[in-house]
Amino acid sequence: MGETPDIEMCLSGRDITEPRPTPDGDAVIFLSRPSGEACSFVEVSVDGGPEKILEIDTPPAAGRGGSGGVWCFADEDDAIVYVAHDGTLRVWPDRTRPATTLLSAMDGPIESPVPVVGRNSVVVTADRGSVWVIAIGNGGVERLDDGRHDFCADPAVISDGGTQVVTWQGWSVPDMPWDHSAQVRCNLDAHSITVIEGKGQQQQITGSPHGVLSLRDDSGWLNVWCDETLLIADAAEHGGPSWGASQRSFAISPDGEHLAFTRNLDGFGELCVYSFDAQKWEPIGRGVHHQVHWGHGGITALRSGARTPNQLIAYQLERGSSPTDSERWVRTVLGVGPSEKWASTELSEPSCEETVSDGYRISFRRYGAGLGRCLVHIHGGPTDQWQVEFLPRVAYWQSRGWDVIIPDPRGSTGHGRSFTQALHGEWGRADVDDVAAVISECQRRGWSTPSTTVVMGSSSGGMAVLGVLINHPKSVAGGIALYPVSDAASLAGATHRFEAHYNDSLIGPPGDPRYEERSMVGRADFIRQPLLLMHGTEDLVVPVAQSRALRDTLHASGVEVRYTEFEGEGHGLRNPEHRRREYELVGAFLHDVIDG
Repeated sequence: MGETPDIEMCLSGRDITEPRPTPDGDAVIFLSRPSGEACSFVEVSVDGGPEKILEIDTPPAAGRGGSGGVWCFADEDDAIVYVAHDGTLRVWPDRTRPATTLLSAMDGPIESPVPVVGRNSVVVTADRGSVWVIAIGNGGVERLDDGRHDFCADPAVISDGGTQVVTWQGWSVPDMPWDHSAQVRCNLDAHSITVIEGKGQQQQITGSPHGVLSLRDDSGWLNVWCDETLLIADAAEHGGPSWGASQRSFAISPDGEHLAFTRNLDGFGELCVYSFDAQKWEPIGRGVHHQVHWGHGGITALRSGARTPNQLIAYQLERGSSPTDSERWVRTVLGVGPSEKWASTELSEPSCEETVSDGYRISFRRYGAGLGRCLVHIHGGPTDQWQVEFLPRVAYWQSRGWDVIIPDPRGSTGHGRSFTQALHGEWGRADVDDVAAVISECQRRGWSTPSTTVVMGSSSGGMAVLGVLINHPKSVAGGIALYPVSDAASLAGATHRFEAHYNDSLIGPPGDPRYEERSMVGRADFIRQPLLLMHGTEDLVVPVAQSRALRDTLHASGVEVRYTEFEGEGHGLRNPEHRRREYELVGAFLHDVIDG
């Protein structure tokens, strides 16, 4: 039968983030952060073998999932420039010695260092609002952007006719980067700026011998483009939304003749190789891949799947074979993140299902247990998607006899630009109706009944939970909301800079009557089903005051609400003890609501 997941398995292990091949291609360096501990640099051979923790006097900042933005190699040597845990930018000249030196400390978080070859300098962003070039020798700084965009992210250095050009993604209020973002280029010699606009978003801008590569969704799908031409026309997304810094869902080969890129197929993932000469691609690996790089030793990436705990892998091509020959790639696991106990656990892939809501096809994935009860788990964002990756929480509740249902309501990514944009002006209504349609479909198929269905979500997913309890109270037995948005109108003045204007597109400009119509705390009197509510006291995205007000309103209405605050936590639980407590609270709530 294999190992049954327990809470300790879900909490143990480590996060593996931001792997990069060394300049010679013989090894990979990545960030490793064991649960509850500091982050460190780790090196492993591209052929596999023992890992080596690299000693360093100032630990690096922690990576985040499939994003990057913490470190880079300086110029073409082995020196490393990285963002430290204290937010400063540091230089590590010799990996055989722990000594580092301070390079720069700036106003606002530093992200995404990239080298400027031949100039002994790096380019970074500060607070995602400005772009700077910093000299490694003396720490001298120079601002490159001209302030025309409110936000700047993900810089890269490319060659344009022999001239070095720094390029980045820029966007301005009221847009979010996935609504509309431009490609900005700064000529380092002439100090001139050129802006290339498209119909939608542009991200992951990268140089190549064929032109400037990027992801754009002008065609309706987030695909790879070369300059102003759609390179790979595909009714599948080649990347995700720009929540984190320096995502890498495609990579050019060292000789410039091939491209590795990812595809999202209804949440399932695959890695493919495209030939510029033959203008065709072939898949070389299943699973969701992040942080894709192609060095002299092959393709490296972070890989995950429903039955594949997060791992660092290398794809190496058999000598003399064509990169588009999918059978000639050999995959080697270089490192694993979660507890080794997961290797002996029988995990299952979900089935892809769908229903219709308001004329839209709504996809959802079912991790079936077949015991007649459903836990409908809604992703946050709302501009996001939970792909078919390793999800310990899902495996845990499935092993406890729950069908775990993962819906993609309107606003989710992975289904094309029009589906994501369909939530504009409709947040708190369309996504709630879509989740309710998924719940109804699950019950129509006999997987559960209203008395054996619970809806769960965090952040914007928590807002959808509240919406289901308010608008569709007879469809579920209860709800679980972690740090939910319950008063969208107050977010603009309280949340962090990146999302301060997010509601302008999701609902409307400040003062729009739809804010009152969609206020969950304002309509909380309609909630009758029990609610489990959790929030961190230091949440800078959704202030804890929102959940306190919701708790008080429900108490006054006589509704059962179990409320827990986690001291010192922000938007999401990081402390292992708090995460353990979450599992315990959810388990007790599910038992009492369904079996009690």
